[in-house]
Amino acid sequence: MALQTLRARWVSFLGTVVALVLGVAQVAAMGLLLTTAFDLPDRPVERFSGAPVVIRPDSSGWDPAHHDLGVRPPQAARGLDAGLRERVAATGGTVVDRSFYAQLRGGSEDQVGHPWPVARFGGYRLTDGSAPAGDRQIVVPAGQARTGDEVTVLTASGVRTYTVSGTVAPVGYEDAVFFSEAEAARLSPRIDSLAALGPPAAVKDAVGDRADVLTGQDRHKADASEAEDREALDNTITLVPVMASVAGTTAIFVVASTFAFAVVQRRREVALLRAVGATPRQVRKMVRNEALLVGTAASAVGCALGLYGAQPLADKLISVGVSPDWFTVTPSLHWTVLAPVAAAFLVGLVVSVGGAVAAARRAGSVQPIEALREAAVDDTGVTRGRALLGAVALAGGVGWTAWIATASPVTVLSPTVYVVALMVPVLAAAVLAPLAVGPLTRLLMWPWRNSAGPTALLVRESALTARRRTAATAAPVLLTVGLAFSLLAATDSLGAARDSGLQNRVVADYALAPDGTPGISPEVVDRVAAVPGVKIAAPLLTTIYQKDEDRYDENDGLVVDPAALKRTMDLKVVEGSLDDLDADSMAVADLWHLDLGSTQTLLMADGSTVRLKVAAVYKALHGEDVAYLPPRFAGTAAYARDGLARRAYITLDPGTDRDAATAAIRKAVAGSGATFMTRDELVASEAEYARHLTEVRQRSTAVIIMVFCFIAILNTLLMATADRRRDLAVLRTAGATPKQVLRFFLAESLLVSAIGAVLALAATAVNLAGLWGALLQLFGTTPIVAPYAVVAGVTLVSALLAVVGTVLPVGAALRARAVQLIGVRE
Repeated sequence: MALQTLRARWVSFLGTVVALVLGVAQVAAMGLLLTTAFDLPDRPVERFSGAPVVIRPDSSGWDPAHHDLGVRPPQAARGLDAGLRERVAATGGTVVDRSFYAQLRGGSEDQVGHPWPVARFGGYRLTDGSAPAGDRQIVVPAGQARTGDEVTVLTASGVRTYTVSGTVAPVGYEDAVFFSEAEAARLSPRIDSLAALGPPAAVKDAVGDRADVLTGQDRHKADASEAEDREALDNTITLVPVMASVAGTTAIFVVASTFAFAVVQRRREVALLRAVGATPRQVRKMVRNEALLVGTAASAVGCALGLYGAQPLADKLISVGVSPDWFTVTPSLHWTVLAPVAAAFLVGLVVSVGGAVAAARRAGSVQPIEALREAAVDDTGVTRGRALLGAVALAGGVGWTAWIATASPVTVLSPTVYVVALMVPVLAAAVLAPLAVGPLTRLLMWPWRNSAGPTALLVRESALTARRRTAATAAPVLLTVGLAFSLLAATDSLGAARDSGLQNRVVADYALAPDGTPGISPEVVDRVAAVPGVKIAAPLLTTIYQKDEDRYDENDGLVVDPAALKRTMDLKVVEGSLDDLDADSMAVADLWHLDLGSTQTLLMADGSTVRLKVAAVYKALHGEDVAYLPPRFAGTAAYARDGLARRAYITLDPGTDRDAATAAIRKAVAGSGATFMTRDELVASEAEYARHLTEVRQRSTAVIIMVFCFIAILNTLLMATADRRRDLAVLRTAGATPKQVLRFFLAESLLVSAIGAVLALAATAVNLAGLWGALLQLFGTTPIVAPYAVVAGVTLVSALLAVVGTVLPVGAALRARAVQLIGVRE
């Protein structure tokens, strides 16, 4: 019977099939992306392929993917000590490796510097010239310069001119510049690793548990690409589960709503089954079997699409800068491919059967006499269960939104949690839609109350006497417009609020930003500071560590002069004062929950331990919470990161000739890897960078939701209109022309779309009210910004799909004679 039902009512299940196919395909594709992300590329040993043993600082238990980009474990930050080097050298010799920022002017910002003696282990061979013989000589990859050329090299220590003593053939894994051993030690005092030349057993004995001893394939752990691969996939691992969960949730809604509506349409069939002796259990089993058959077929097709659609999805993530260029997915029989595909198939079955549970229960509860009596009349009421669910959803949605607005405004900064929060009021409106159909129908049809023709009256009465059907067909429009409006408005408003917050926080008139480099060297900062009438603050990024039982918690720190900090930044100090900052104190974010006046023991990146007093506490957002440290820790910045400032802020003394000063600044930074800009230009560039990933997440989620909801709109209208052939026949036999019949159904579909849009606006208003309250606490007064043109386009497309879902079945039915339509049996 389930098979016969599917054959006879295939239109009713078409949307379910399409939704499941797309949902399973996305879950399969995203599962493949996740398993691929966790299975890093099998790279060979790169920089130390020619070294029998490599020694590096102990990094056990440190996963780069769980820490901020560029943060090293404390042991790696301070490097290997000289005593260990001597012990290893006694076993048969050793070569010191150092890695630091070194970039030829005009070269790639990913260039790195090394001492020349370590080059041989990485496959480098001279193609011309000779090794560096002095501190002012370097070796560069062939094609970037020629032997004898004088080139400018940007380093954290400054901008200097070197002579190219030789060139090497480029390698594929890095772009390196090689210095003499003494010059490399001056530029980067930290010993990053050692290449040991003695017997591995002797080396291990000499090292003991003081460091990691790597041999064989484990030597790849000392390559920069090992950590870079993990860090590059962090955004992918964060985004993909969110997209998959949204796809699954939306697919469940489409399946559940489709089956529920199909059961309402088939009350006569269910009544006949009950009348001839079918038990409620058999009716429920029939509906569940229908779902199982649909789910099996759709899941199989979806898995096939997902298998071959994973790479296009990966390409899209690469194009928007979320995933690395090497991220590829290849169909195969490997477990990393079969496991997510099999899981997606099971998800499809669970979604299909689970989505039909409520519909099956409802079908099984139908009594024969009750069903026959109500078969031609829509139940305009709301069931007790639905009313209770709607009340709970409404209270939960409003309550959660109010809680976010008043007690937990930081929730809006977490896309994963906030997407769910935005969905609750919209879903509550969908559940309670039957209650709103009557008032909204009267309100929307009020302008046509005195129209001469019968169309307006028929449309109004049809909607009022079939409120459940009207609510069911309006629900997909409500969800499409409501979720799209809420998500896109939240994304744009949050971006605008961040822009406003940064604009208010930076009070300096001008700034320096990197120009094709990863940062600004202290020497460039000194050049600008030498310009008369110019004051500059260039916070150096460092890392501080706090011991927490058996692990270290790392946090960012900015080393800056307190006077320069007050002059260029307007921090919202909530406790203490920036005037109390001195050489033995710091300012921290309120998110750290440290008491004002307390003394904290910190491990600095160079291995030193210090005790600093909390002199000020300022209000900060997640991702912007740093400790402002006194200038005496500037030397630790080179150990923590690369010793470069990410931004520099510039103010002019009163009475300074602005034109002359800005011209002198531009001249000072010319060719130094820094660019001079105004505060507004800095805010615009910072905002574009900070908003990119959030926008990718939110807009990707919105697109997924809209695709599924568009399917639901088209499918529900097709189902509802195709089931109303008797209504169409009555109109024809009463004398209505085909044009009048078509006009009636079109007007009704537009009314349904309008009801859905109005309910969507109401639900969105709740979301935006909560968003406004949260942003007010986080950023101060800020407007709600929404892409109204895009939302209007989504609404228009929704209405257009509703019209298409009406025109197709009505047009097909109008080809038949009215007598044939009356004879149609449901």
